[in-house]
Amino acid sequence: LRLALAMDQAGINGTGANNQPLGIMNQSGIGSVVGGTDGAAPDWADIVNLESEIANANVAGSRFCYLTNTKVRGKLKQTLLDAGSGRFVWSVGDQPVNGYNAVVSNQVPSDLTKGSGTALSAILYGNFADVIIGMWGGLDIQVDPYTQAIKGAVRVTAFQDMDIAVRHPESFAVMADAITV
Repeated sequence: LRLALAMDQAGINGTGANNQPLGIMNQSGIGSVVGGTDGAAPDWADIVNLESEIANANVAGSRFCYLTNTKVRGKLKQTLLDAGSGRFVWSVGDQPVNGYNAVVSNQVPSDLTKGSGTALSAILYGNFADVIIGMWGGLDIQVDPYTQAIKGAVRVTAFQDMDIAVRHPESFAVMADAITV
């Protein structure tokens, strides 16, 4: 599980340094939606602007999806679409955000900073068919019964060679300053 979580985190927000893949959020050329100087509570306009960033780049595709964390989902489920409809930005159903699928992972950062804003979250939107994950060799697992033997434990390590690339950076847009509290 830890290996899978590390791979998800690297794919979303990897720095590209110290043998870590460069994640979607850190790719040059992706679209950006800015909430405010110190961040802003996400609203309907931000959702439309994320989609517009990609549409304005003439991106075609069939795997458009939102990706965010549980804090943003909770915030958008309480954020009215407009003053009179009684509908919320994140609705109930198979395609809860403006007719698109939305996936929730706590690997999407909720500890970002901007200006004096802290504990900010990210919202990604894009054509996830343009993410390429390459894996070399098999999953290497080593069982070491000796290192922790005095404690009556067995040490298990796992290693997976992999990399992540974004085929077309313009296929993605991110809001990295969403206030959720």
